[in-house]
Amino acid sequence: MPDAPLSTAKPELSAVFCTVQQHFMDVIVPLWQGPGWNAEMALPFEALDAEHRPLPVQRYRAMACARQLFLFSSLMGHPSVPDADVRAAALFRSLQRHFHDAEHGGWFYSIDPQGAPLDRRKDLYTHAFIVFACAHYWGKVREPLVESVLNAALHVVAERFADGDGLYDAVLAENWSSLNAGPLQNPLMHLAEAFLATLEVREDSDTLAALMALADGMQRRFVDVGHGVMLEKPLGAVDNWSEPGHQFEWFYLLESSAHLRGTPLHRSLTTAFAHAQAQGVDQTTGAVASALQVDGSVKDGTQRIWAQAEYLRALTLRPDSQGLLARQLGALQDHFLHPTGWNECLDSHGRVSRSDMPSTTPYHLATCYIGLAEYFDG
Repeated sequence: MPDAPLSTAKPELSAVFCTVQQHFMDVIVPLWQGPGWNAEMALPFEALDAEHRPLPVQRYRAMACARQLFLFSSLMGHPSVPDADVRAAALFRSLQRHFHDAEHGGWFYSIDPQGAPLDRRKDLYTHAFIVFACAHYWGKVREPLVESVLNAALHVVAERFADGDGLYDAVLAENWSSLNAGPLQNPLMHLAEAFLATLEVREDSDTLAALMALADGMQRRFVDVGHGVMLEKPLGAVDNWSEPGHQFEWFYLLESSAHLRGTPLHRSLTTAFAHAQAQGVDQTTGAVASALQVDGSVKDGTQRIWAQAEYLRALTLRPDSQGLLARQLGALQDHFLHPTGWNECLDSHGRVSRSDMPSTTPYHLATCYIGLAEYFDG
């Protein structure tokens, strides 16, 4: 994670960014080097409680392993984390050792506390994060084995999950038979993120073609043009909704990509950003609501730290956003970060509703702070 030159922003905004970035390096990252790390399994615990004790182990997920692989890959070479390369290597090995399905291919969703496959289904969300993490890790180490796993994950996505219309099924059975799940927004967004990560580290015409087809499919099948939002389920599905955090996350991916900027999906999500900002963000406190009805009314007012981080990151790509950036960075610091970690969720009144700290959340904070560092770098 780069340290940011701070000469391009107001001193007070720069100072707050320095503080939250230092909190990440001094408080959050060490949680997953120490109490959050199961050395025997070479895996992160799923979550820590407010006193830094692992929650009772019920499972380990491949997705959580992959997110932590991204985290420590991003920290390789950082002087504050001299053993990041050792941890990343351990996580990469664990991904293969614990979760890879040697019989059917792909990766299991989860294993039990003893390391045996638990949920043996194959889900797109997990495979997207494996592509994402392996692309980042390979970009750092350039080891043939890492690229072979990246290629295998991309192949599985293309051959097993693709639905023939540019999108992908959300989940399949252990043996790749259909569960009639169909596509869902969130795993598809992370697949787009994974494709972009791959294209950052190598030229890849097949991945680029898949990315562009995915963007086209999302525009056709998930964007409600009338309400100006990206929906969580395909158009026409019963009980659909939108999530402001996902509008912001999509906007960042599209706006930051030379491949996707200017596409119909990019134009749609620029509109969706404005709707999510107006309807899903408290203009006084900066709180981001969890979910909105299709008409824009609040469905779930829970405030989640990942959505706060995604809004903050998206603002770095909006023109004339310095005032809002200052407000949102202050809101993150004041309401979600604390001296020994973070608050995962607040209720609609701003009271802490989840104080446990999942191993998956540092991924969101890391990507947010990387986006902020690039913003300060001009």
